Amino acid sequence: MGNAACAGLTVMFIILSIGHISGAHLNPSLTIAFAAFRHFPWAHVPAYIAAQVSASICACYALKVVYHPFLSGGVTVPTVDVGQAFATEFIITFILLFVVTAVATDSRAVGELAGIAVGATVLLNILISGPTSGGSMNPVRTLGPAVAAGNYKHIWIYLVAPTLGALAGSGPSLHPTAHVSSFLYDIIET
Repeated sequence: MGNAACAGLTVMFIILSIGHISGAHLNPSLTIAFAAFRHFPWAHVPAYIAAQVSASICACYALKVVYHPFLSGGVTVPTVDVGQAFATEFIITFILLFVVTAVATDSRAVGELAGIAVGATVLLNILISGPTSGGSMNPVRTLGPAVAAGNYKHIWIYLVAPTLGALAGSGPSLHPTAHVSSFLYDIIET
């Protein structure tokens, strides 16, 4: 419960404090999904992902120095089989991006409440999936600790499943103005 609350509240505070500046893109899966469905410019994606990856790795090395010995280092590894972990990460990231897309891209939503809605979604997703898949929902949430601890076991799950879940969660079926053909055209153009 404590880990889930810490993660959810942290996400909420970050969105509320800097969301108006950068969009509070803490997750490369979100950045890619928003760019894919025209909520974010593709030209900014590499810089955002570079910042997300480097921030995660730097933060994990800082924690390694402060909390020596590093214990498990926050490494995310599944306690269930690979298929179950993949499905869990896909589903919880789908749910996360469904909520993010609903509160961040629809003009009818109350923007000030986006941080609360997204933070609560992170909290609930971790409560549900933490014991099985680790409740990552974010490739850099898993990558930073893996690099700092030197433990890359099943890391591909946490790079691929959240990205696919994010694309599905913010997909064209949720937005009448977005079409799969225009999405594919944008991908080919870039």
